[in-house]
Amino acid sequence: MLKAASPPRPKSIEDLLDARLIAQIERLDITSRKMFSGKLMGERRSKKRGQSVEFADHRPYVMGDDLRRIDWNIYGRLDRLFMKIFLEEEDLGLHVVIDSSASCDTGEPSKYLFMQKAAMALGYIGLVNMNRVAATTMGDAEGSVAGSIKDLRGRRRTQDLSRFICSIEPQGGYSFREAAERIAISRRGKGVMIIFSDFLFKDGYESGLRLLTGRGYDVICVQVLSPQEVDPPIAGDLRLKDVEDGDFAEVTIAAPLIKKYKATVAAYCQQLQEFCTQRDMGYVFAKSDLPIDLLLLDYLRRRGVLQ
Repeated sequence: MLKAASPPRPKSIEDLLDARLIAQIERLDITSRKMFSGKLMGERRSKKRGQSVEFADHRPYVMGDDLRRIDWNIYGRLDRLFMKIFLEEEDLGLHVVIDSSASCDTGEPSKYLFMQKAAMALGYIGLVNMNRVAATTMGDAEGSVAGSIKDLRGRRRTQDLSRFICSIEPQGGYSFREAAERIAISRRGKGVMIIFSDFLFKDGYESGLRLLTGRGYDVICVQVLSPQEVDPPIAGDLRLKDVEDGDFAEVTIAAPLIKKYKATVAAYCQQLQEFCTQRDMGYVFAKSDLPIDLLLLDYLRRRGVLQ
């Protein structure tokens, strides 16, 4: 994939979120296919029974129950003791992870710009719904994690999130396993983790994703490829250079090779999807020319990430 000479770089939240998209996502909320108990009492209603102010159901009294939760009105009518059960409100975290390696800084439209916009939109949804929001970018050749921002909450923190997303410049390559290990060690609480990447790692994605599964997080992998990666418009004799490690390869592009390439890409994406499914992770495939509103309102909502 050819790298653009001067790829567009967002400089502010206005470059990441426009008014039309904000209006479309304003009423969405982050959700999870799994049920988690959060670190703090938050704005989220859970199916878990607990102690809050919203009534859910009754159950018979058993010895040792808190007498303050007895429904004395029912006792007066039936002469039997029943306990009030309430819906517990729990805190749900959202952690967006962006692959900022050089391979993601390619394509037309730019894969990295697509990831930035999608991450900002999801972060905005989480913030306006008072969820804990964190963001991490992967791509530092030395430490594998280029930067992170954590514990954001509330609409007023949208500018902080946008500044962070705009500040990271894609560069080099990195070990996905090392990055995943650092993220797994540092993340707190429970919630939803959405990873934006092309998942084209020379050291593979398997060991890294295994480190991120479970431990209180519902993990969704969003694989982003450019239209040119899916259907390359190239032919002839080429000398290709890997933008991450500088490796060269000389190839002759002809119709049979293009056919084999497409089959290989499709098989690779299928293998990633199956790997995620087998480990109860979500998987979404998106080309970088996909409208962000379609990604959110259709792709992610159908997979239970948004409601």
